[in-house]
Amino acid sequence: MRIWLPLLLFVVLVAFLAIGLGHDPRTVPSPLINKPAPDFRLTQLHEPTKSFTVQEMRGQVWLLNVWASWCVSCRDEHPLLVELARSRAVPVYGLNYKDKREDALAWLTEFGNPYLLSATDTDGRIGINYGVYGVPETYLIDRDGVIRYKQLGPITPGILQDKILPLVKDLSK
Repeated sequence: MRIWLPLLLFVVLVAFLAIGLGHDPRTVPSPLINKPAPDFRLTQLHEPTKSFTVQEMRGQVWLLNVWASWCVSCRDEHPLLVELARSRAVPVYGLNYKDKREDALAWLTEFGNPYLLSATDTDGRIGINYGVYGVPETYLIDRDGVIRYKQLGPITPGILQDKILPLVKDLSK
């Protein structure tokens, strides 16, 4: 009996490990899906004398992209966001996360600015309210201010074509 217990524990541990490794870490369910987007009033990146709120977006479907100049993955998705903004398929707004204003402005100057505007979350408090695990993260918010989709990590062409754009189309009806 003593020999079987360690073997049984080992088999159980291997089974849990196999199950865990089989899950895509980007499919972490968000408790905010189908819930109102947390409200905020933040300073605009380009015009620090002005603010931006979620309430201003009522009545339209839009994307909120959480990004930072220090984020390597943000650089990967950025050309796709620039292309998306040019297509005007959906308004794209930025939430600059735990970044220095001058670094964020320089980054947008260098790589292009896909955002109609970016709000600054320098201390990360709004990111906490949105359940941000890391950047980039993107939220699709409907006309009523309800989060309908959350993308952990960079948006890829496949995710954009297969998930985000069809959902934008459905929500815009």
